Amino acid sequence: MSTKPTIVVLEGDETGQELLEESLRVLAPAVTGVELEVQRFDLSLANRRATRNGIVHEAAEAMRASGFGLKAATITPETQNDVGSPNAILRKEIDGTVILRTGRRIPGVRPVAGIHAPISVVRMAVGDAYGAKEWREGEGLDEMAFRTEAISRRVCRLVAEFAFYHARRAGSRVFGGPKYTVSPVYEGMLKEEMDAAAKRYPDVKYEPQLIDATYALLISSSGDALTIPSLNRDGDCLSDLVMQLFGSIAGAESLLLSFDNDLKPHVVMAEAPHGTAPKLFGKNVANPMAMILAVAALLSYLDAPAAAKASRAVYESTLEAVADGLATSDLGGHASTTEFTDAVIGKVRNKLDVWASLA
Repeated sequence: MSTKPTIVVLEGDETGQELLEESLRVLAPAVTGVELEVQRFDLSLANRRATRNGIVHEAAEAMRASGFGLKAATITPETQNDVGSPNAILRKEIDGTVILRTGRRIPGVRPVAGIHAPISVVRMAVGDAYGAKEWREGEGLDEMAFRTEAISRRVCRLVAEFAFYHARRAGSRVFGGPKYTVSPVYEGMLKEEMDAAAKRYPDVKYEPQLIDATYALLISSSGDALTIPSLNRDGDCLSDLVMQLFGSIAGAESLLLSFDNDLKPHVVMAEAPHGTAPKLFGKNVANPMAMILAVAALLSYLDAPAAAKASRAVYESTLEAVADGLATSDLGGHASTTEFTDAVIGKVRNKLDVWASLA
């Protein structure tokens, strides 16, 4: 029986699949020095339809067993009674409760308002406004709309705990929070858990803010790296804003996490936050940065020899490639998808060789 970590690879559609293949070239043991197994599942729209989403459930079961997943972008059909998006199934099957998205400055891309330090949004992945019961009563101008939302103490604790855990790993400051002054019972539950987590992590800087102040202060923030814990709806909006603050979504990766009884990550699924980009399919021009950064993030959670160094090497090499003037067309360059990946692979190998000689 193999003792190597197993990465469950969730294949996708169009450009999403092409970029997944590029990221797997970077993840190869011959590049990173990290020995691992790869288990692939075809989550293309055609196969999801053919199996009536059975393949999605199989992939989720494999991730629960291995603890790690790498997912390509997939097509979500718009017609009703079709297979829908695999994301909701995966989230439910692995008990994914937190989404982590990190925006960072890309060399040569001008961020908004001088922001330069990374910003991570730790978003509640279940409950809140999503899945809420909605209804209307009355007629005409007297018609009223209602919505019943719910959050749990458990999920609030996971969001707060992981925010401080991530901030410690990233050397960032926990910042922001819910509108607990207006909603002390509902939104105040997350604030209570943030305050409690701050006591468990006294070495992590903590600066709670109301959500409206958080938005305003993000525009003027240019100092410490930030980690922002948030409710589901707030985090959805914040994630989109943060990506654009850095001028491009290309420098971001997204993680879906579930946790064990000790509040530690149990399953980590990494992906790029962008879609399948059908107009770029087959042209070898799409930017693989986000998928490659997803590999770097996943490596950072592997309990395997050399994984931490490999993660850092992939992160640095990806951004250095752009700094060296090698970029795809979306960032103003002329490199093809494969040329960019080739450059990253070369840099990763060089870094690891140099670090080994220094060690």
